[in-house]
Amino acid sequence: MAALRLALALAVAAGAFLAHATDPYAFFDWDVSYITASPLGVPQKVIAINKQFPGPVMNVTTNYNVVVNVLNSLDEPLLITWDGIQHRKNCWQDGVLGTNCPIPPGWNWTYDFQVKDQIGSFFYFPPLSMQRAAGGFGGITVNNRAVISVPFDTPDGDITLFIGDWYKKNHPDLRKMLDDGKELGMPDGVLINGKGPYRYNDSLVPDGIEHETIKVEPGKTYRFRVHNVGVSTSLNFRIQNHNLALVETEGSYTMKQNFTNLDIHVGQSYSFLVTMDQNASSDYYIVASARFVNESLWTRVTGVGILQYSNSKGKASGPLPDPPNDEYDKTFSMNQARSIRMNVSTGAARPNPQGSFHYGSINVSQVYKLRNEPPVTINGKKRTTLSGISFSPPDTPLRLADLSDKTGVYTLDFPTMPIDGPPVMKTSVINSTYKNFLEIVFQNNDTKVQTYHIDGYAFWVVGMDYGEWTENSRGTYNKWDGVSRCTTQVFPGAWTAVMLSLDSPGFWNVRTENLDTWYLGQETYIRVVDPDGGYNVTEIVAPDNMLYCGLLKDKQKAQKPHGSSSLSSSAATLNRYLLAVMVSMVAMFFQ
Repeated sequence: MAALRLALALAVAAGAFLAHATDPYAFFDWDVSYITASPLGVPQKVIAINKQFPGPVMNVTTNYNVVVNVLNSLDEPLLITWDGIQHRKNCWQDGVLGTNCPIPPGWNWTYDFQVKDQIGSFFYFPPLSMQRAAGGFGGITVNNRAVISVPFDTPDGDITLFIGDWYKKNHPDLRKMLDDGKELGMPDGVLINGKGPYRYNDSLVPDGIEHETIKVEPGKTYRFRVHNVGVSTSLNFRIQNHNLALVETEGSYTMKQNFTNLDIHVGQSYSFLVTMDQNASSDYYIVASARFVNESLWTRVTGVGILQYSNSKGKASGPLPDPPNDEYDKTFSMNQARSIRMNVSTGAARPNPQGSFHYGSINVSQVYKLRNEPPVTINGKKRTTLSGISFSPPDTPLRLADLSDKTGVYTLDFPTMPIDGPPVMKTSVINSTYKNFLEIVFQNNDTKVQTYHIDGYAFWVVGMDYGEWTENSRGTYNKWDGVSRCTTQVFPGAWTAVMLSLDSPGFWNVRTENLDTWYLGQETYIRVVDPDGGYNVTEIVAPDNMLYCGLLKDKQKAQKPHGSSSLSSSAATLNRYLLAVMVSMVAMFFQ
């Protein structure tokens, strides 16, 4: 405890100094462990952070330096990835297998990154081995700096909601099902903030399940940040009798528009302004229900929470608010997505307008069409593919292999267009160059909605439509106010086109956010190299605490495993970072 008290004292001293000298620091100390919870009425093992499920919301501001010490108290390797945080020129902190060695059980590792020039609503989660299906996720709220105006009045409160499909099976059992070539099947329910449904129907919802209740004041306006952190199910989100005024998605302010409901696909994040303008004759339902399924069979796969005014006159009762009436027709959902446009006249992380970067007038350097097909069999195993390639994660992280001049870890032969012929399993990555401008077309020839995410970047969603993408499809592109985000849906039998500027060297993961298809191989990486700068020039130097594995495992010094009851390692980590910061500030002062 003395060590922790010292750390706190140093934090206060450093904070006072830093307030005048550099961008602020935010420190987090996390113990990632299993706890027993019963979100759907059955006890099961879930992944918690500091005993919280879901994990805590990281509340920071543009340009904050974020230091997160992670103790792995699980029984398997762990990483944490930061969905939507761009890690400018610093892929070492991305927390995926292409850039980081996993944290062994009983070890701790410290992430250290900056939320440079970003605002918005994001989330973190453990990306390995289907672990997100057991929890370990939490929110990241990046607030505007005070000097930057926001394109709406300051809300009276800020509320984070995690919605997602959920299985009663533990994640190792789900993993084994996929390894055995089986489908995961229909989920057992949908959770809202880690809790099961309100008992709106006695025959569908058993007694004794804890539900989420959001307490509000009449007449006030709240910002709801909603994240779909589930396994594979698109969800329709709605609040009974209330409009959802969409204002931001994944770091971009949107043109404000009202929805009665909105489809939120796996891995996506939206924020809405919701005004408490009803008469509070009773509580109101908050609903997240499965989309594009047989609703008569999936009725129980519905998340239900409660919005409760302080002057509410009674409990919610009666039927849930209706979902869209297009059970299988996805046209309504696509039109919703197309209607979301970027607010080009407002600033975001910087005062200059979001639309000042005219992406539609930039010459495209490279074009890649990434095609998804139904699962295939490769070497007797069920696998998923992008452009005929099922990604095989190497034992040595790709960026670490490059740093250490280790060859043969990956190949640079990912095709620009899908290849015909038998599917293959290999570690093939997209090869590109710093400051290139990419056009990527995601073609979904499967029967389910897939969402695709690119680490390290926000991309402009310039078009989506049904059918096979061709060069003539560019005539439908939105080249002015397409929304900039990091995760986009691709409907079955359809395509979505995005554009991105490669302004950050490193290795960056391209993946589906649907956990089952991701686990089975649907991902790759973009290798972004600066031929004129190189390592340590345009890219941030590798961290001193880097873990080693694979071909470089002999370089790793042993770390004595320690349990969550040991506080010394966390305090020592905090002290080390604070001391380093203070030394650097003093050096600046005397220059």
